[in-house]
Amino acid sequence: MIFAKIDFINLLPFYIFIKKNIQSSQIKQIINYKKSYPAKINKQFKKKSIDAAFISSIASKNCKCLDLGIVAKNEVLSVLSLGGDYKKDYQSETSNALAKVLGIKGEILIGDKALHYYHNTDNKDFIDLAQKWKEKYNLPFVFARLCLNGKEKYLENLSKQFLSTNVKIPQYILNQYSKKTNVSNKQIKEYLTKISYKISYKEKQSLKLFLKLSRKIK
Repeated sequence: MIFAKIDFINLLPFYIFIKKNIQSSQIKQIINYKKSYPAKINKQFKKKSIDAAFISSIASKNCKCLDLGIVAKNEVLSVLSLGGDYKKDYQSETSNALAKVLGIKGEILIGDKALHYYHNTDNKDFIDLAQKWKEKYNLPFVFARLCLNGKEKYLENLSKQFLSTNVKIPQYILNQYSKKTNVSNKQIKEYLTKISYKISYKEKQSLKLFLKLSRKIK
């Protein structure tokens, strides 16, 4: 099984869980090897060069997906519009589309670099796109879904286990990501409280609405 990895802080709990619960050292090596950013992983998945991955919501339509994803109940801190003229982030199709759906211009910044910007800039004139979505539609926003090209039962069972597990992040891993992103351990832990992973009724309604609205944008 080839599982592509988005190496962002928001999926740290999932990959820690995977590391502990997948026994195959070969699969673990493949996951570490297949690291990339969301937009590139979307293309690899569509070509079926990978078996499973967290796929951007906008690219997940008509894919076989589990009820596991990257969800922001309100603000997310890591998907921002910085103001000025519209400029997409090459790493994320969903965030770019979300800005357009909301009619928000500005430079789009996502992931760990956006989280770093949030905590380390004196310029607070930015918009949290997930928060704006919540304010407008009173729904959580689904940024990605775990989608499959195979190994359905195995990954379905694994995802259910993950959703029922309280994953604790070891201190040494927090230290690694803090050093890598220049975001403090405390800020990383606070950020992860903004993220949930279960896709239930409201999340599905939100996803359906977003996909409908995104079809109308240019």
